Amino acid sequence: MRQNKEGPMTFYTMGVACFFLAGFFLLVILGAGTYRSTVEGQQENNRTRALLSYISACARTGGGAWAVDIVEAEGTQVLEIADGSSGYCFRIYSHEGCLLEEYGKAGTEIDPSLAMEIERTELFLVERLAEDVYAVTTDAGRVLFSMRSEEEAKG
Repeated sequence: MRQNKEGPMTFYTMGVACFFLAGFFLLVILGAGTYRSTVEGQQENNRTRALLSYISACARTGGGAWAVDIVEAEGTQVLEIADGSSGYCFRIYSHEGCLLEEYGKAGTEIDPSLAMEIERTELFLVERLAEDVYAVTTDAGRVLFSMRSEEEAKG
């Protein structure tokens, strides 16, 4: 008969190997969770920066300080940016938790069904801080922008 030569050393070796394998899997799981939370944070930061930059860029497309107006419509503030001297304007406003952009004839009523959704936000506040300096506050944060002077707008 053949004798079993496996002793406690084999079980010890298998135990150590299983321990290292379990540690490896634990590190992979923890690393994946950390990576996921890092990517989600980066995506939120990019979304925030994109929204605030978009609002600033839209406002800067207008001619000068004369091109921006803050009006009240349907219980919300509307940031109107005149499109040169065409009589049309870009309107940015909040409606039912969404920040909307609409292009239409200046002085007409806003129509959310014709507007394009920019981003979801509950807060939308527009302030005129100086003659040509404005602040827009949303859930994503606050952006300050200044309009071009009359000379810059013409030349």
